[in-house]
Amino acid sequence: MSGYTPDEKLRVEQLRKLRRQWLKDQELSPREPAVQAKPPGAVAKFWAGFLEPKSLWRLYTYKLYTGGVFTLTRLLIPAWIIHYYVKYHLSQRPYGIVELKPRLFPGDTILETGEVVPDLPETHSHH
Repeated sequence: MSGYTPDEKLRVEQLRKLRRQWLKDQELSPREPAVQAKPPGAVAKFWAGFLEPKSLWRLYTYKLYTGGVFTLTRLLIPAWIIHYYVKYHLSQRPYGIVELKPRLFPGDTILETGEVVPDLPETHSHH
């Protein structure tokens, strides 16, 4: 058994006819669209003017954005990285960065102030 049955042939033919009609119906006539467009509101007017290709708002916004990106990526972030490296890795000042504080005992001299650490008072209290 090869080919379509008469019922299948009729169904395929009907589907083709409906598809052709549907495609033909999708074409717009010169009179369409029939609904008149509403005038844009205040917000829509603002954005339409703002987004025009050569408007001043758009040019200044673009300049501000590119300037901000340049400042952040080429100036602020590298400056922060350099500051961090110099502060925490290259500092030669004594006690600029203290990894481990030296122990102080009675009689030792404090380097920053020059004071002498006093002896501990002897007390006979409970612990």
